[in-house]
Amino acid sequence: MTDRENGPGADGGDAFVSAFDAAGADYLFCSSGSEWAPVWESLARRHRDGEPAPTYLDLTHETVAVGMATGYGLVRRRPQGVLLHAAPGLLQGSMAVHGALLAGVPMVVASSESTTYGDGPGQDPGGQWYRNLSVVGGPHHVAQPFTKWANEAAHISTLPTMITRAAELSWRAPAGPAYLNVPLEILLEDWDGREAKPVVPPGSTHSSPEEVDPVARMIREAKNPVVVTETAGREAGGFEALVAFAEAWQLPVVEPDSAVCANFPRTHPLHAGSDIGPWMDEADLILLVNCRAPFYPPSRRPSKAKIVVIDQVPQRPHIVYQVLFADVYLEGNVPHTLRQLAKRAKDLDGTAVAVRRSAQEERHAAEQAAVTAAETEAGRTEASGGVDPVLVAATLRGLLAGRDGIVVDETITHSRTVKRHLRTDAPDSYFYVQGGLGQGIAVALGVRLAAPDRPVVLTIGDGAFTYNPVIQSYDAARTYDLPVLIVIFNNRVYKSMNLNHRRFYPDGAAAGTGEWLGTDLHRLPRLAAFAEPFGMHTETVDTTDALAPALERALKAVTEGTTAVVDVLVTR
Repeated sequence: MTDRENGPGADGGDAFVSAFDAAGADYLFCSSGSEWAPVWESLARRHRDGEPAPTYLDLTHETVAVGMATGYGLVRRRPQGVLLHAAPGLLQGSMAVHGALLAGVPMVVASSESTTYGDGPGQDPGGQWYRNLSVVGGPHHVAQPFTKWANEAAHISTLPTMITRAAELSWRAPAGPAYLNVPLEILLEDWDGREAKPVVPPGSTHSSPEEVDPVARMIREAKNPVVVTETAGREAGGFEALVAFAEAWQLPVVEPDSAVCANFPRTHPLHAGSDIGPWMDEADLILLVNCRAPFYPPSRRPSKAKIVVIDQVPQRPHIVYQVLFADVYLEGNVPHTLRQLAKRAKDLDGTAVAVRRSAQEERHAAEQAAVTAAETEAGRTEASGGVDPVLVAATLRGLLAGRDGIVVDETITHSRTVKRHLRTDAPDSYFYVQGGLGQGIAVALGVRLAAPDRPVVLTIGDGAFTYNPVIQSYDAARTYDLPVLIVIFNNRVYKSMNLNHRRFYPDGAAAGTGEWLGTDLHRLPRLAAFAEPFGMHTETVDTTDALAPALERALKAVTEGTTAVVDVLVTR
């Protein structure tokens, strides 16, 4: 620790801001609460006096605050600060915090409570804490199930280093949100100026040669190996390392439907699609690279393949039930492990490599042909009555070509279509929203904040759109100059709910009467109009002929600095 002279009015708010500055947080994403007056006063003093501080974002909904921190963290991969209000604000933002946990995004979430309820010395915290805001056990107990770590800063002397500890814990594998309860009385206490030491990046862990060499031998001896990955691209350098590894050994790479980020170029000849099914009986070696849940149902075991798990933390603590069937674990840093394996791609059996390369070329050609055929058929959709969702994704792909775009996806029934036909091929070019619907706009805004020079597109279903805090998200987009393109796949139904009803009760009463409850969205107005009061560009598309011109106008508006919302009526 270092000491500085206590300035006039220095208190827990100053300690809080100082600690986040030392932690390297670029931003404090705040959904306002009455406990944060000490932090606001510290920021005002620092701005007045030209002292350093994270940039403060004043946001009007908890999901927007957490979601933007998630989007920013997906790209920048270092912990930011999120300020919520007491236990109620924490509960309101809890879905998004859980989503950050699933996405592996580091952040420090803080909210407050009262410890004196007006009966202690010092300033009166206010009667709302006694009557309404407090929960038994404190908000850190509320946060425990959906965070990586949750605790309380119980004294002003430990507040800065507790923030440091939370940031360091959140950043290390498995990365995820840490929560800190900072009582209002602590924020109001005098601070002696003891500052937290700056947070340093995590050190790297390595699999030893004694662990890597046998796996290299297994790959060399395998006749029909395959790589399966869900989140290799989440790690810094993971996308590039996986490409180099696959090319060195000529290994096909499957990204299952559960993949949640860009891991491998979908245009690459070694990309083997999204279906692990054909490999379950054919593969003799399956390499699970950052693949948390490859088999469904979990008991569906490959018939003959040995399974190598390459993952720094393969057994994810937040997953309730996880089955990997591992024969070997390589638990070092994933990009480093892949690079070490790529270096060992020597003395390969030329005949075996040629056979599997030829088989993969056939699979890749078949997939390319299927994609082309699906897009050709989609273009034949009648001019009225909606647009084929395949055509929406394919048109977006064409518009984004060469622009280094980023797609954030919050569709459900169209997610496979989006992945298959957008065909992203670069690191950090695709992210799927985790943990529950209603975060997509905020996550996209956070991505745009982290990547201001890249166009950001949110693909979203009409049901997911209505779960989002739309007004508050649009307010953030306009206030902080974060233009994004929002494309709504609008089929006017909660399709996934309807599909499950039909699947569970194919001959039930609803099938006989047509009374499908819990699914109808026809009663909603068209969704682009909600953006009009914010001065955003809006388009409503009902026909195939109108699609491409509308998307072109929308992307042009985004390029010029205005968020654009395109509501596309889709045929299914």
